[in-house]
Amino acid sequence: MLASLREVIEISKKKKAAVGAFNTPNLECLLAVLDAAETLNVPVICSHAQLHESVAPLDKIGPVMLELAKRSKVPVCVHLDHGEDFSYCKKAIALGFTSVMIDYSTLPYEENAKGTREVVDYAHAHGVDVEAELGRLPNREGGAGGGEERPEDLYTDPDLVPDYLKKTGVDALAVAFGTAHGIYKVKPVLNMDVITKVREKTDIPLVMHGGSGISHEEYREVIRRGINKINYFSYMSYAGYAEAKAHAEKEPTGFFHDMALSAQKAMEENALTTLKVFSNL
Repeated sequence: MLASLREVIEISKKKKAAVGAFNTPNLECLLAVLDAAETLNVPVICSHAQLHESVAPLDKIGPVMLELAKRSKVPVCVHLDHGEDFSYCKKAIALGFTSVMIDYSTLPYEENAKGTREVVDYAHAHGVDVEAELGRLPNREGGAGGGEERPEDLYTDPDLVPDYLKKTGVDALAVAFGTAHGIYKVKPVLNMDVITKVREKTDIPLVMHGGSGISHEEYREVIRRGINKINYFSYMSYAGYAEAKAHAEKEPTGFFHDMALSAQKAMEENALTTLKVFSNL
């Protein structure tokens, strides 16, 4: 069933859990995530990141996401992840997405707040929730890029949170505390005190980006400290890639749909394991 961001977060909060948000840029990813969530009977967020526009255009994958969400046996929020501009957020809202993230985290503070407020006013007028980011991750969504800054220079400043929330009116806040997008080359060092200090400033739902690649114990700890939504994609996608590669090597000649199905099942298993941890199961 189609649900709002606030609805799926509230369901998870009552269970002292976090809701998993998975990028689903193709049908195999989408089915893997929804099947895993239905197996566990937990709410889930299916996301489309703007950077995946070249992989699956929003106007093509969006309606598929929405239709399968409506048919699902569990509450499903259909979310725009890392919207890079107002116009793209408007497209997602027009399609029927129940939540959008506007990512102005690379802009100066006041520009971030002002631009985010514009999106919030428009989205709320259409009954859509909004997530934004204060602080930023070392790598851009997708794992590419990354500057020379020290990780601590990118952390969310807890003291800015009350002012930012007042100026923007967002429904969820992504905080930066040491995670990064993509596959980790070295184990990340997380400053979880950032989460605690931000949580002391607000009751707003908090979001963890770059959620792949950390230990189950660390997931449980970030949830305990106040994270309500965890974005997860890279390691699930890699599980599908590895299985497809193994399938192709085992059967050099064959059919693409068989390889795609093997990848889907591998991603479902990865999503299932991950959702169990997020959901305290």
